[in-house]
Amino acid sequence: MQRFKNILLVDECDRATLDRTAELARNNRARLTVVQVVKEMPPPWRQLSLGGAPLDLQELAIEECRSRLEKFVRPLQQTGIQTSTKVLVGTPFLEIIREVISNQRDFVIMTAEGKGGLKERLFGSTSLHLMRKCPCPVWVMKPTQHRRFPQILAAVDPDPEDSTRDALNATILQLAASLAVQEKAELHVIHAWKLLYENLMRGHGGFTETEIRNCAASEERRHRHTLNALLAQHVEGAATTHLIEGDAEVVIPHFTRIHQIDLLVMGTVCRTGIPGFFIGNTSEVILDEVDCSVLTVKPEGFVSPVKPA
Repeated sequence: MQRFKNILLVDECDRATLDRTAELARNNRARLTVVQVVKEMPPPWRQLSLGGAPLDLQELAIEECRSRLEKFVRPLQQTGIQTSTKVLVGTPFLEIIREVISNQRDFVIMTAEGKGGLKERLFGSTSLHLMRKCPCPVWVMKPTQHRRFPQILAAVDPDPEDSTRDALNATILQLAASLAVQEKAELHVIHAWKLLYENLMRGHGGFTETEIRNCAASEERRHRHTLNALLAQHVEGAATTHLIEGDAEVVIPHFTRIHQIDLLVMGTVCRTGIPGFFIGNTSEVILDEVDCSVLTVKPEGFVSPVKPA
């Protein structure tokens, strides 16, 4: 997978996330920077005097974090991975995105804050903010993930008339296919489609049920043609395709559960070049419902609403 050259790993992360990041950096011959964000202390709490010289608690926290990070990355450095550390101060997602922009990081990896499952969300505030607003791909890994991802799912929405969307689809497929090779995984590609205005046709359009189903069959053939053309152009090797009728925000989470998907690769729906136009409603719902690791990709030209410091 020769794509990323300047990877950012957000600590604290679990061992599986660290191992996979190290492998990715090694395979890409990439620079790896491990960062941790220390929250900024209010001024009244920064200076503490215990009868001697005043102590700067903020600087103490930074130094302690820096020391821990240096110890944390030493085994990676000993294996030949070009690894450095950095302590940031402020709101985690803001400082991480500023670091990405200022130093041209091309990939962010972190462990999800939650544990997932039926009653708990997997993605917390920091990971969701990064998936919405960070300009480069963001890979959020489920904690206690197995060493490999046996099942990888790429979610695409092909549209030959939308060059931005199709470029995003190409990136999703290339990333998912490359990871499937690296992980020795089974690659699935899913596209959810619907017959537009079907309810209107059924309720007030005067169409018979046979006519509606004929229209749906024609629409399905069109989607299958565009999906196959997209795969032929961007995927080398085996991939199992799933063309499923229904809303993407329902179809994709259901598919990940039924097929025990380990990693979902998906795009974020946004207009390019418009700061502050974040992730689309469909993607928001999907992220709220899935219980697997997720790699999110922005379309080319995406402008983060976060400005460099």
